Amino acid sequence: MEETERQMKIYNDLTGYFREFKQHWLGYLMLLLGLDLFNQIIVIPLFRYVTTFILQASAIPIVFYQNIVTIITTNTFVFIILIIELLLLLIVIYSQFAFMLLGIRAIANNDFTLKTVFKKSWQCILRIRPGSLLVLLLYFLLVVPFADIVFRTPLLAKIQIPEFIIDYMTRTPLLLTILLVFYAVVLVLGVRLLLTLPLMVFKQKKTIQAMKSSWQLTKHKKWWPLILRLLVLAVVTTLAIGIAYAAIYGLQLLWDLLPGKYAPLTFAIINLSLIQIISELAFVASTVIGLSIIFIPLKLEKNAAEKQKRSFSKLLISATSVAALIIIASAGVTNAIYLTGVNSKAPLIISHRGVSDKNGVQNTIAALKKTSKEKPDFVEIDLHETKDKELVVLHDETLATLTDVNKMPSELTLKQLTKLTAREDGHTAKIASFDQYLKEAQKLHQKLLIEVKTTPKDSKKILQRFNRKYGATILKNGYQVQSLDYRVIEGLHQINPKLEVLYIQPYNFTYPHSVADGYSMEYSTLNSDFIWQTHLQHHPVYAWTINDKDLMKKMMYDQVDGIITDNVKMAKQAIKEFQDTSSYANCILNYIIVVHMPNDLEV
Repeated sequence: MEETERQMKIYNDLTGYFREFKQHWLGYLMLLLGLDLFNQIIVIPLFRYVTTFILQASAIPIVFYQNIVTIITTNTFVFIILIIELLLLLIVIYSQFAFMLLGIRAIANNDFTLKTVFKKSWQCILRIRPGSLLVLLLYFLLVVPFADIVFRTPLLAKIQIPEFIIDYMTRTPLLLTILLVFYAVVLVLGVRLLLTLPLMVFKQKKTIQAMKSSWQLTKHKKWWPLILRLLVLAVVTTLAIGIAYAAIYGLQLLWDLLPGKYAPLTFAIINLSLIQIISELAFVASTVIGLSIIFIPLKLEKNAAEKQKRSFSKLLISATSVAALIIIASAGVTNAIYLTGVNSKAPLIISHRGVSDKNGVQNTIAALKKTSKEKPDFVEIDLHETKDKELVVLHDETLATLTDVNKMPSELTLKQLTKLTAREDGHTAKIASFDQYLKEAQKLHQKLLIEVKTTPKDSKKILQRFNRKYGATILKNGYQVQSLDYRVIEGLHQINPKLEVLYIQPYNFTYPHSVADGYSMEYSTLNSDFIWQTHLQHHPVYAWTINDKDLMKKMMYDQVDGIITDNVKMAKQAIKEFQDTSSYANCILNYIIVVHMPNDLEV
């Protein structure tokens, strides 16, 4: 009986929140769409351009792990400016949250005016103390990403753990345990500190005080009803969107039966645009209702001005309406291009470490022979310098990963290394020298993407020897070179400008600006904006390492130039399926499943 009453209360609460949302849905849409546009058009590009300009003006082409200490010690002024920029970004994020919370509350109270909400938001900013910024930064990094359904913003969407780090953390039981404990701790913090932002905005509490109050308000059994309602909201939202998408897909199946080409295409453009509009409305509804749920413990009083029934100004409504129409029109053009396959150029397929579907030991000749039969455009390999200043084909800085020898490649001669047997995925093979691998690749007519690995123990003339011995062969066969170390990019560019050298970036936070001839980017932070900016410079962008067919299609939608993968066959299938425009319903289904991301009406 008690459980039934609890379920009925949750149901009544959610239906009540939904009825309230329906009364003010246009106001909420204008508010959140305006914030989204402000982020996409002004904030994100501005901070990226400023960061790029600062680095360019300081002759620092890019920030990478090897030059951070150098920047701090020799370019201290630049480092200080970048820290100030980070603090300003933090304040902007906080001010947007304050504006959103205050705006939603004002709309619910029928008391929204831009002047009033701006004034209150500014007061929230003034209450921030310099000492609280670090605490606030940790709060945003650790807590807000787990409360995505409530505090979602394109700015924080850029902050995430790259997938290659997660992949690395799942390789051993110890690292996996550490990762799981980390997520468990952050999840608890996310629940217990969920009310911090609303307390800072509505109760004028300082950051530490707000965290303590949030911890008290969510202690013991108080947190469960809050989380349960948010979970139910997430499930209901997902189901509603799923049903709507299924209905649209079903309709397109019928429209595809119409005679001619233009009628089905017209309906497909309309249906795809409708999917994007539904996505935006669902985002607004889930955000507003989610915030209404977390407002409950705060016991906020109704505004005395509720009876005044204030509304948005005609100018604001007109401006938002024009912006919405422009977005819908641009989305329609983009959808038409997607549906007609104009931009569905097949990306290069690059075999990661020379293997495909675990067909051998990475970076070995035996695996190369098998993988080349699947005809990838490139085979990616890794090089390390040996004790006698030769090059061996190996990825890790330790031999213990693939062999029983617990040493680094730089501690053994090439002759000693090539006698070792590597084991992986039930296969065994001899470690290969670069000369051996290169000879076999030429025999198989297989192009190579050569990654130059570096360590502090490398010789000073490694790049000169590399170019002198292999530069002509690389150019003759159309091979490419890449490196995670930007010093390699600069060095090879100076030594031999004809070499095509790509810079490997594990994270994306600036616009492309370097001497690199292209970029190899970890896929989880790669976006269409970076790809577009790189294409303006006529350089390619490769995404790594993608072993999921849906992600491959997503990268194709963003027009990536190459896909680095551990499964060549899967990549070929994904490309074939994505380029299949014989059915507009199939294109829409592709979009829903693999291309569609939250907040599709971004510009």
